Amino acid sequence: MLFKDRREAGKKLAELLKEFLTFNNTLIVALPRGGVPVGFEIAKILNVKFTILPVRKLGLPSNPELAFGAIDPDGSIYLNPQVVQTYNLPQEVIDEVAKKELQELIRRLDLYLEGKIPNFENREVVIVDDGFATGFTALAACGFVKKRNPQELILSAPVAPPDTVEFLKANCNTPIVVYKTPEPFFAVGMFYEDFHQLSDAEVLEYREMAKQLGLWEP
Repeated sequence: MLFKDRREAGKKLAELLKEFLTFNNTLIVALPRGGVPVGFEIAKILNVKFTILPVRKLGLPSNPELAFGAIDPDGSIYLNPQVVQTYNLPQEVIDEVAKKELQELIRRLDLYLEGKIPNFENREVVIVDDGFATGFTALAACGFVKKRNPQELILSAPVAPPDTVEFLKANCNTPIVVYKTPEPFFAVGMFYEDFHQLSDAEVLEYREMAKQLGLWEP
């Protein structure tokens, strides 16, 4: 195990990020739900603004944990061509899964952010998750934020496999800050003692704590 829980991972990642940030109107953007405790700890330690950005993995109907891509709040789809080809996914299946996941994404956007998109323009934006596995949800978040003209964009996570780091560097064209790139890498959860699935209520608790500290930015 590398981390007791996501908050401990966030504390370790915050120390690493200190060396990379300019602290020029910095915004920590957590990917829910797992990235929220990580991002909250980073924002608290570095005393920078904190928000949440829902994106959704697109999972195979027969195996939802296996992603064939991801979708962002604009409805833009980021496909993994290898998985699509391997499983011979027809367009109608892709569209059906994307429609379902976009509905859940919008539900979370309304619940966590009251339907508002944070302001990314001319800011140093750090997209944070509890780990990058395939990298496609991070890719979707990267694509969404880039369309909104940040001054600087960084992707950061406590853990990611080396091939995913290289994939994100090539496809996001942004710095990737990862605490560890361990091998073998089978799943993000293998590096956490506590890797429970967060609830909506827990996400809202972190939002309230961020508000109390003056860190929250809708």
